[in-house]
Amino acid sequence: MPLIKPRTTRTTLVRHITQLFAENQEELYAYAAFINESTAYVLNELIETVLKRDADYKKWREEHQQSFLPSPGPSTPRRRPSSRARTSAGRAGIQALPPPA
Repeated sequence: MPLIKPRTTRTTLVRHITQLFAENQEELYAYAAFINESTAYVLNELIETVLKRDADYKKWREEHQQSFLPSPGPSTPRRRPSSRARTSAGRAGIQALPPPA
């Protein structure tokens, strides 16, 4: 019997990029396949399951109810590649023909 049950409701997702130990990545994907769910769902359920059982953390969290999300840093404008780099010919190093006059 799986510890994590397949989801019954949908919720808002946010993107979070992280790193895993290689062994944990294999287990994450295997468990997701086992319950036929996404890896994101498995990670979210693991966090909820473990944190709900930690009495010391729950007590600490009651005393520290502020948000611990990192504040967004300054945004940097993204530079778009030149039109030459955006074409398959440009990526291959082939000079494009000039536009007709």
